[in-house]
Amino acid sequence: MSLLPGAGLLVVAALATLFVTAVQFSPLVQDFLDFGAGVLALVSLTSAVMWGLVAPDRKLLYSEHRLFTQRVHRVLAVAGLAFLALHIWIKVARDRVSASAAALPFTDSSQPVLVGLGTLAGYTFVGVALTGAARSSFTSPQRSRMWRVLHMSAYLGWGAALLHGLRAGREAADWVTFSYTACVALVAVVLLLRSRAGTGLDGQKQPRREARAAAAPPSSPSPQQPTPAYAPPTARGPAPGGAPTQPIPSRLVYERRSE
Repeated sequence: MSLLPGAGLLVVAALATLFVTAVQFSPLVQDFLDFGAGVLALVSLTSAVMWGLVAPDRKLLYSEHRLFTQRVHRVLAVAGLAFLALHIWIKVARDRVSASAAALPFTDSSQPVLVGLGTLAGYTFVGVALTGAARSSFTSPQRSRMWRVLHMSAYLGWGAALLHGLRAGREAADWVTFSYTACVALVAVVLLLRSRAGTGLDGQKQPRREARAAAAPPSSPSPQQPTPAYAPPTARGPAPGGAPTQPIPSRLVYERRSE
């Protein structure tokens, strides 16, 4: 588990090396990126969505398993964003799409809707990654709900990326279309079951405030200590914090001891 952050750095370093090689030396690498960078981005982001769905489960996974799935989710998301950057760069570098169409949604001359969906998906994933990195800034209840809404927008971006990837480029094979349709159906079923169970993104049930108040045990007053009916006098003075008592003459004390 401790190796996963290092694995993420290795993925980013390998993709940066691939980018530099494609720019400086190899047209073959550019051909590969032109064909496969978008596919790798879509596969990585789809895998990140799937691992993100598994991560909050508390019925089958223990805490260490949830930490492991969360780290895999983050590594796949970083790899998906890196492949997405390579995908955008190679398409603009080879004049497959203009830089303005890649930056502004629905401005492409040939496929405005499909290319625009890809642009919107890219902005959505970048926003989700930034809010995920700044998770510690959303600690209050209101900001925590805002973070959940922003993080759940990844599902909309993922759906837009699926449509963009399957329709904007080459015609996808039947098994590819079937696999992504199955992924969409699986995600929809899991989200439906989670919403019916009232479970949030953290895997915990979110009961209403009234239900929590009704379930709380009523507060009972603390039992009072019974006071003794008779407290024998002492010659050593009052107890700490007690009321002052009258001193007993030493003659009486001597007589009592002699008895």
